[in-house]
Amino acid sequence: MVLQQKPAHALVWGYGEVGAQITVSLLRGMETVLKGAVIINDVGTWKVLLNPMDFGGPYHLVAQQNYKQENTSIHLDDILFGDVWICSGQSNMEMTVSQIFNASSELAKASHYPNVRLFTAALVTADVELPDLAKVDLAWSVPTAQNLGQGAFTYFSAVCWLFGRRLARRLKYPIGLVESSWGGTPVEAWSSKTALAKCGLSETGQDVTQSFESSDWIGGPCVYSVLWNAMIHPLLNMTIKGAIWYQGEANTGMNTNLYNCTFPNLIKDWRRSFHEGSKGQTDPNFPFGFVQLSTYQKGVLKDNFPEIRWHQTADYGYAPNHMMPNTFMAVAMDLCDETSPYGSIHPRDKQTVAYRLSLGARAIAYGERDVSFKGPFPVTIDVYYDYSYMNITYDQDLLITHTCDKIFEVLCSNNKDEESYFWVPVPATLIASSSKVVTVAFKGCPHISGVRYAWSDWPCEYKQCPIYSVRHGLPAPLFIKYFQK
Repeated sequence: MVLQQKPAHALVWGYGEVGAQITVSLLRGMETVLKGAVIINDVGTWKVLLNPMDFGGPYHLVAQQNYKQENTSIHLDDILFGDVWICSGQSNMEMTVSQIFNASSELAKASHYPNVRLFTAALVTADVELPDLAKVDLAWSVPTAQNLGQGAFTYFSAVCWLFGRRLARRLKYPIGLVESSWGGTPVEAWSSKTALAKCGLSETGQDVTQSFESSDWIGGPCVYSVLWNAMIHPLLNMTIKGAIWYQGEANTGMNTNLYNCTFPNLIKDWRRSFHEGSKGQTDPNFPFGFVQLSTYQKGVLKDNFPEIRWHQTADYGYAPNHMMPNTFMAVAMDLCDETSPYGSIHPRDKQTVAYRLSLGARAIAYGERDVSFKGPFPVTIDVYYDYSYMNITYDQDLLITHTCDKIFEVLCSNNKDEESYFWVPVPATLIASSSKVVTVAFKGCPHISGVRYAWSDWPCEYKQCPIYSVRHGLPAPLFIKYFQK
């Protein structure tokens, strides 16, 4: 396994006889590096904080119980210290390496990263918070072609693995990856009752505001808190570095209008809970990365997918932001995969997803100041009604791949009547004198009250959205801006 390195204390925990003394020893070769002891509490559990450790290993850990003059012990071998990341979400996080592009080549690389260690929680639900995992699909393991390509939507997560592999290659120390994900599940199932209550959702889960409309991504448990109870709560004792998340498709058909509350509150609640569960060792503001939704259907007029993309950022359009500090986002709306054998909602290019996530982790989690991890986002919009155009100034230099003829829309009306406004595609061009400014024309719309970009389920073809950053080629995320009428 991998335990969290310094400056945090890794927490080791277990079970035993009430009142017994537990002694935990960490050895490197024949040398005892550290030792700690604790008396088991009245519910039969114990926790021991290890001293902060430099990355590396391997170590040998012994947990010894002394009870009524009888000694019993458990031995754990090949323990490394490094950074531990939680990977969670629904089926796009669940997809294994065998399901992605260049699967054979990716699986062949598994043996090159023996210091990346993998763990997968099994698919279990519970009505109450469990103290321990009821079942494990993959106990702590070194990566192999077999456990990375076990099957479809089983273990191990391709996004998690590719993300961790990139970190290990960059940081040159061990990375522990803990996958706990389940396809077809809404954010409410992964949220505690405390977190849901902050968004006005009851404990019963009877206040769903929408019903599911497609079977392509629905199929997992949807009852409030059942996955928090069984698949997250048992992990809270772990000292971790951070978490990544790929979920949201299920909420395009369930409580869509609340996702700007439920998702930020999940992050806040996980942070508080991991901090408390690890006796204060997990950072109470640990870095949290997420993947903005990819695509599902072409030509769909419903706004469910762009609305969830927007709500994933707490309606700011970018991350981190005031409501979601210390977060990072990988935009994926340009990674569409219409011919995916797993359905178009499951694009196979998880390498690009992991790359974009890793840029955010390097900047947010590891403090690399020269890493650009966000796509371009507007900072000012100047509207010139007399000439029927607006200038949208972005926060960085733009790479325009092709003419923007439909992806920008304005909220247009021939009069100022509230009910007569409708969204109209309009042309947009890059101003020659500034590589940060896009000009959007709205000739024929005497009254406008808003502008938006990429506001559709399938806004562009594979890596062919019109606006990217010059550095790292990151796509501009969607945005929407309303004006006073």
